[in-house]
Amino acid sequence: MAPRTRQTLDAHLHVWERAKHPQPWIDPETMAGIDKDFPPASAVDELGRNGVGGCIVVQAVNEIEETADLLADTRELDAVAGVVGWVDLTGDVPAQVATLRAGPGGDKLVGIRHVTFEEDDERWLSRDDVGRGLEALAPLGLTFDILVGHRQLAQAADVVRDHPRTTFVLDHLGKVPLRSTELVDWARDLALLAERPNVVAKVSGLVTEDEPGRWTAARLRPVIDHALRTFGPGRLLFGSDWPLAELEGGYGAWLQAYLDLTDHLSATDQAAIDGQNTARIYGLSR
Repeated sequence: MAPRTRQTLDAHLHVWERAKHPQPWIDPETMAGIDKDFPPASAVDELGRNGVGGCIVVQAVNEIEETADLLADTRELDAVAGVVGWVDLTGDVPAQVATLRAGPGGDKLVGIRHVTFEEDDERWLSRDDVGRGLEALAPLGLTFDILVGHRQLAQAADVVRDHPRTTFVLDHLGKVPLRSTELVDWARDLALLAERPNVVAKVSGLVTEDEPGRWTAARLRPVIDHALRTFGPGRLLFGSDWPLAELEGGYGAWLQAYLDLTDHLSATDQAAIDGQNTARIYGLSR
């Protein structure tokens, strides 16, 4: 078992207060464990219980008001190292970012994400107007988190290729199809995406992609091993996807599985995935 002396920085964590920003994607039947509020203070407590040094908070709804509130509500929380927020990529991106950065906690804005699953158009990321927004992020010092399903990985590779100046962060290894027969397709397309030097990937959100109650470290080992072969330790980021991890054993169960599955790596490679890559990609040293 991996020692718990490793220092980790969580690259992917969510908070929400539904009176401010409803979360209509939460199914009260299948997601009863997270059908409640998770304010920033609860995230800080969860990090502390698991010995995690800090986190990146990631947007959950496509509203700039949510991003403004995330920045304001976490501005005095040292455990929150940065916020990946939302802007309308089809609009005036520099103006929106300037407004966010001028507001409370605006210096914590480190990246942008869009919940693509809310779009009827599965090729939304490939649209020209979206592409102009993606191009605008690099001069602003912002990354873009790619949230797509495994069937969209080949498309994502084209998008990443078309915007070489922008740094892309693939969320959840592309939503690994653990409960289907499409793992071979996922493995092929993840390797295709990994060929692009301006993309990194988060080792996160895996436990909720399996059949409920079925995931084990052994079942996840081939997935993480493939990610290591394709991206390498220098381009992978540990993330919890908390509080969604509460649906499958909680933060601690996933963290321990991750530590065990990467225990064979050198101390240098462990440190990279555990947090150094996250600090570099999101510019936390700045």
